[in-house]
Amino acid sequence: MTDGKISVGIDIGTSKIVTVIAKVDEEQTVHVLGVSEVKSAGIRKGQIVDIEDAVLSMNASLEGAERMAGYSISHVIASIGGNHIESLNSKGVVAVATPEGEITENDLTRVIDAARAVSLPSTREIIHVLPRNYTVDGQEGIKDPTGMTGVRLEVDTHIISASATAVRNLEKALSEVGVDVDGVVFNGYASSLATLSDTEKELGVVLVDIGAGTTDISIYVEGSVAYSSVLPIGARHITNDLAIGLRVSLESAEHIKLFLSRPQKRSALTEFDEEPRKETRTDEIDLSQLHLPEEVRKVSQKTLVEGIIRPRLNEIFTMIGMEIKKSGLVGQTPSGIVITGGGAHTIGIVDSAKRMLAMPVRVGAPLNLKGIVDEVQNPAFATAIGLIHYGATIETKSSFSGFGLSMPKIPGMKKLPSGGKFGKKVFELLKSFIP
Repeated sequence: MTDGKISVGIDIGTSKIVTVIAKVDEEQTVHVLGVSEVKSAGIRKGQIVDIEDAVLSMNASLEGAERMAGYSISHVIASIGGNHIESLNSKGVVAVATPEGEITENDLTRVIDAARAVSLPSTREIIHVLPRNYTVDGQEGIKDPTGMTGVRLEVDTHIISASATAVRNLEKALSEVGVDVDGVVFNGYASSLATLSDTEKELGVVLVDIGAGTTDISIYVEGSVAYSSVLPIGARHITNDLAIGLRVSLESAEHIKLFLSRPQKRSALTEFDEEPRKETRTDEIDLSQLHLPEEVRKVSQKTLVEGIIRPRLNEIFTMIGMEIKKSGLVGQTPSGIVITGGGAHTIGIVDSAKRMLAMPVRVGAPLNLKGIVDEVQNPAFATAIGLIHYGATIETKSSFSGFGLSMPKIPGMKKLPSGGKFGKKVFELLKSFIP
């Protein structure tokens, strides 16, 4: 990304809306300039259910980030989630256009367009066409065939589609906020860009982004995405279980869940009684410092963790295991599971994942950050940082990027014309002059 070019990502989630303003250097390091986190409204299970409330939340988040960065936002990369997300793998084949047989960017665009031509209902919209690998005259496993010589060019792609209604509602809400959408990115794919290493992607890895209302799954095999899906269950279900089990409000249950997840909490439990560790009182957790309205003071850690939280975590990872089997990629992900998203903080989540899936497990936070990193070096901000990475790629690979004019050379990006009706007219006029 050239100096001075700034990318803006807005992660629209069930529980929070996060806006990050940053720029990415040549080493793919994200320099964070501004961050804003606002409680979301009008959004349920990753989808907009009330446009007015959603617009107010988005506006507040964007304004907060603008104030911190001292930058006025006009273009954003937005995340999209919800269990309407579906994926499939498709193959495209074309003949190389040049007489000399040299493969050009134009050939790549044509072969990806051929792979995109799949039969989908009119209610679905393709948001990503991600190339997995190319084949030139029978030679398989080519990552970038540009400049190579051949007659027949094939591509294996991973296509992610979303409900057209959900995409339209997202576009409408952001247009009412007053910003142009440069791209719409699936949450799970965005999180993978921020948290996974190249080695993990190459070996094969399962990324699990546990949000409040949904869990996004993105499976990489041989360096590229091979399967994507969304489960309609998330960390808020754990909060609901705590609220029912302890007979407290959802707000109090959320405070208790976050308190349990703090690493310093456990050291505080044993700090004052190192000798009598076997006493039963070490199992009790003092919640008086949370000042809950229900005046819950002491609870059993065993009851909370093993009786309430663990069964729900086991259920979530059982469903994730079923998705991995459904993908047909069992045994192709030796790097194991990388858990990210706000739900990654839940106490006992790594142990539960290891027990249910019998794979290596780690919690993934965004990598390669500079600037205001204290706020965003956290699994809950993985999607927002991934959107910045995505925005940086399309900036460098796409000329006229501010106007949504060129066909993106990085496949998988969904470009949207900017500037409302007037912008579309200008877009059509300029398009007529492009050969």
